[in-house]
Amino acid sequence: MAVGIFDSGLGGLTVLDAVQKRLPDVDFLYYGDNSHAPYGVRDAEDIYQLTSAAVHDMWNRGCNLVILACNTASAAALRRMQEAGVPEGKRVLGVFVPLIEALTERQWGDNSPPREVAVQHVALFATPATVASRAFQRELAFRAIGVDVEAQACGGVVDAIEEGDMILAEALVKSHVDALQRKMPKPEAAILGCTHYPLMEAIFQEALGADVQVFSQGRLVADSLAHYLERRPDMVGGGEAGYVTTGDAARVSSRATQFLRREITFAAA
Repeated sequence: MAVGIFDSGLGGLTVLDAVQKRLPDVDFLYYGDNSHAPYGVRDAEDIYQLTSAAVHDMWNRGCNLVILACNTASAAALRRMQEAGVPEGKRVLGVFVPLIEALTERQWGDNSPPREVAVQHVALFATPATVASRAFQRELAFRAIGVDVEAQACGGVVDAIEEGDMILAEALVKSHVDALQRKMPKPEAAILGCTHYPLMEAIFQEALGADVQVFSQGRLVADSLAHYLERRPDMVGGGEAGYVTTGDAARVSSRATQFLRREITFAAA
């Protein structure tokens, strides 16, 4: 009985790891579109077409529910997919919702007017495509007022992580934090708006300072998914579980094993 977890590459494994620990009795199908990664430098139409094709493939494999663990896909494709119509009995959800729930301390089903929240100065670190979409700011504006969001496009970080070059990734993170702080010297909170970035969470925290609250997605998404499945147990489908990729399965398996520090074996999608 598999719930689908989709990502353009390996970043969604940080979400998968968290939801597997939170929901050990649920099977998951992880789908990495590694042959087209990274999505963060692609245009919105390209991201939509790639995401839509992958999600439909996962639905066909029996996943009633697919989580877009890719922030870029959530930003550029989710709303359009939902507006285009989802097959009966199927759902596709993104990863912005749990972040915004945590930041605003109000549940997604709370449709009361936007109101002031405790945090007023927020740094958003994300891919260039996610930053360009302004999807996070748009969704946040439905729920909160008076929040200043300064976004920093973190070019190169995903590529470095995917290649396993953590020294370069660390240097790039520090550079991007420095660039953000030139625009917003004292953020109160920071959003790691890419599922690759939790691997660098300690570096982000160190560069930002101990007084900045860093919101990372794995645990938040896991808790949100657990609550969702309590309400909608029918969303746990009967399809295949495991790991599939559009890329080179052996190479992706090796990288994923390094990524999660446990044996991961991908099959060709």
